[in-house]
Amino acid sequence: MGRVKIAPSMLAADFANLERDIKLVNNSDADWFHIDVMDGVFVPNISFGMPVLKSMAKYTQKPLDVHLMIVDPDRYIQTFADLGADILTVHAEACTHLHRTVQTIKAAGMKAGVALNPHTSISVLEDIITEIDLVCIMSVNPGFGGQKFIENTYEKVRRLRALSTANKATIHIEIDGGVTSVNAAELVQAGADVLVAGSFVFSSENPTVTIQDLHRLANA
Repeated sequence: MGRVKIAPSMLAADFANLERDIKLVNNSDADWFHIDVMDGVFVPNISFGMPVLKSMAKYTQKPLDVHLMIVDPDRYIQTFADLGADILTVHAEACTHLHRTVQTIKAAGMKAGVALNPHTSISVLEDIITEIDLVCIMSVNPGFGGQKFIENTYEKVRRLRALSTANKATIHIEIDGGVTSVNAAELVQAGADVLVAGSFVFSSENPTVTIQDLHRLANA
């Protein structure tokens, strides 16, 4: 499976000191920047928009893992490609024609991710599992940081990894929500290889050390 990646969620960063926190991630053991884009419609919160992402991209030195929690994401695929997204993840629940959306993302030069809410079965991916690069399993209900981890996530990850193996698919399995040092190793054992951590990293006394510790636990 290779090295497990740690992707700090910038939603939990200090917005008044965003450049500082971007540089912190640049200089840490983190692998990706995880950036949540919320529209206040698909989820009950509003977060980063295009101007903020454009400003962030001037300073980020690692891949941008952009997670769209918005309705009708097809409208903005090329926009996010132009802004520098390396991975663009859309929600299966927000896409009427998911296969077409995935193909459009890849045609724009990005890796294509599909996110699943806690209530959504991995069965929705059976017919396109070989077409996608990443599956983001939501281990909390999307929209807010700092929520409690949903325990059923472990079994969901195991089923997804089995589906991927059965279809000879090459995908990253990303976990988003409630990731800490307590569950990191078990998530990796279940089959995850990208861990998104927001509040756990940025609310810690030393975020750089926290990222380092997560890497050590995940790659033990």
